[in-house]
Amino acid sequence: MMMMIIIIIITTQLNLNICKETGVQMDKKHWYEHVPKSVETIQGGKVTILWNQQVQTDRTIPSNKSDIIIGDNEKGTCMLIDVAISGDRNVIKKEAEKILNYKELTIEIQRMWNVKTKVIPVI
Repeated sequence: MMMMIIIIIITTQLNLNICKETGVQMDKKHWYEHVPKSVETIQGGKVTILWNQQVQTDRTIPSNKSDIIIGDNEKGTCMLIDVAISGDRNVIKKEAEKILNYKELTIEIQRMWNVKTKVIPVI
């Protein structure tokens, strides 16, 4: 339970920073006041930020829900950001696990959305 709360705090802070960086109008200045929207579209639809949303795919993929997904239509890129807490010795193992876990989703997003996709594990 405590680990889940920490992950929510980290992903909320990440979401706030991403929103600020991409030019989303923010009412709140601090992460503890920020309530992420499920879908945030900015810059005239050029950038889309998905918060804790499943990706609809043509085929069934077990891991189709990353913590944060940033789609940049102008640059033709998509970033899947997933947060995990790990012990000091398991960081590299956890990072590899996250990348492997989202491999199928990465391939499917590249095929469907015609964008270059990258998994960014935050450990």
